[in-house]
Amino acid sequence: MHNAALKACGIDAQYVRLQIRPDELADAVRSLVENGFLGTNVTIPHKVGMLGLMDEVDDHARKIGTVNTVVIDGGRLRGYNTDGPGIVRAVRSEFSVDLRDLRVMILGAGGGAGRAIAVQCGMENCERLVLVNRTFEKAKALANELQPYFHGTRLIGPVARLEAVPWEEAELKFQLEHTDLVINATSIGMKLSDPSPVPSSILMPHLMVYDTIYTAARTPLLKAADEVGARSANGLSMLLHQGALSFEIWFNREAPLEAMRAALMQG
Repeated sequence: MHNAALKACGIDAQYVRLQIRPDELADAVRSLVENGFLGTNVTIPHKVGMLGLMDEVDDHARKIGTVNTVVIDGGRLRGYNTDGPGIVRAVRSEFSVDLRDLRVMILGAGGGAGRAIAVQCGMENCERLVLVNRTFEKAKALANELQPYFHGTRLIGPVARLEAVPWEEAELKFQLEHTDLVINATSIGMKLSDPSPVPSSILMPHLMVYDTIYTAARTPLLKAADEVGARSANGLSMLLHQGALSFEIWFNREAPLEAMRAALMQG
């Protein structure tokens, strides 16, 4: 995706993959600076560790608590996070609606991408947010942290604008009646043998279902959505828009989105 973007824009640079162990992260970052790198993306398990190695951190990344995009400028490191803004663009492109206008349920809201998306929902002041996590205490702690975003005058009926709920079928069924968009931010579905994180028996046709997993095959959750006639999409668009945002941060110019999309589809 990024090499296609560089080629399309005539930029004489190359995007490479580096596999780094957590105990090598600080040394690897120093090596990037010493060897003339312009920047880097960061993925699991380094997003939290990278935060403490930055000279400057974008306010958005600081609120999320992780860094996934780094700019190296004159030996100084600036950290950003494109996970949240990436889901905003992805939802708009897939469903032609803005995140701020939706009642959202996030599966896997304990940390990682789920946390980034939850914080973004708060910053967007979405209509409603439900946080679901296997470890209920983590979802509850995040809900407490996000509470200031949901103080206001919006009235939406018999349910609270912000809730953390346990991962129990009866509870999910009730919440889905007051939800527009379900986002799976867990790894459930990476293997085709995985069950759907939400059974088709409690999904509803009015829902939009977004699975952040971007495998080529339909994940169990997307298959469950198909069974009830709900609209659905996988995480390829989020990956695309995260990458485009990183490109724009590095080069201060619009990303060649179609060239990047074509490269992803070929991959």
